[in-house]
Amino acid sequence: MDKNKKIYVAGHRGLVGSAIKRKLETEGYENIIVQTSNELNLIDKEKVDQFFEKEKPDYVFLAAAKVGGIVANNEFPADFIRDNLLIQTNVIDAAYRNGVEKLLFLGSTCIYPKLAPQPLKEEYLLTGELEPTNEPYAIAKIAGIKMCQSYNRQYGTNFISVMPTNLYGPEDNFDLHTSHVLPALIRKFHEAKETNADSVEIWGTGTPKREFLYSDDLADACVYLMDNYTGNDIINIGVGEDIAIKDLAETIQNVVGFNGKLTFDTSKPDGTPRKLVDVTRLNDIGWKAQTNLKEGIQKAYQWFLENELTATK
Repeated sequence: MDKNKKIYVAGHRGLVGSAIKRKLETEGYENIIVQTSNELNLIDKEKVDQFFEKEKPDYVFLAAAKVGGIVANNEFPADFIRDNLLIQTNVIDAAYRNGVEKLLFLGSTCIYPKLAPQPLKEEYLLTGELEPTNEPYAIAKIAGIKMCQSYNRQYGTNFISVMPTNLYGPEDNFDLHTSHVLPALIRKFHEAKETNADSVEIWGTGTPKREFLYSDDLADACVYLMDNYTGNDIINIGVGEDIAIKDLAETIQNVVGFNGKLTFDTSKPDGTPRKLVDVTRLNDIGWKAQTNLKEGIQKAYQWFLENELTATK
């Protein structure tokens, strides 16, 4: 990417967008455009069109999305499919009509079938049924991938799609009702430590395995791919190794310094048994993750401590 050209980061206050913005600033990109959701509602097509016509960005990182954990996906399925379809459609189409040189669309590894072989290869997309608990969100993300690929085929655009694994880091969502498992556990262990609680309850059996990527590593991969990859194939972004939820909980417990015991509420859903991505394609392009899990959790917990008042609202 030309450092003098204009870059629009959609969703710059979220976990992913804020990491991409930090990375770009670190790399010396100064012409970065951002808009809060109050300034620019991406669900509003007319407002999105006006923004693109006025600003004419050269590059777009589409990190804006409605996201949440199992509870949120179960309770608000209509919101998840509607809002994400509208955001993607409005931004991708406006990018095409206003001559954006290159766009990177952030998908999710929940696009893959629930019972797909592990690790998840990019070619497993659309080969089986999705995990029911987040199907509306996954279908929206699949539509975004297919939209980018279709625009490339029909209009000759340069839109690429990446599929990050489970993410965590600064600006994460620590709301116990809507967050993902890692930030939720950080908050649970911290509050248990502060109140001298005897135990912390973990949802499910603790046996499912998940892969976790530090958000600044994802941002590094996204900028790298914008510079080094063009094509219609989707690209997984991950670390290539996973961990059982029980072991994750014990690692977070150790980082936070909580001395009580763990209990498991087996009446709560486990979700997908395992979700590890194959990162061969990404590694072959020349990128590998650098932050190990414990180091990343320490950084995430430090950010939580420094921002606890706002992070827990």
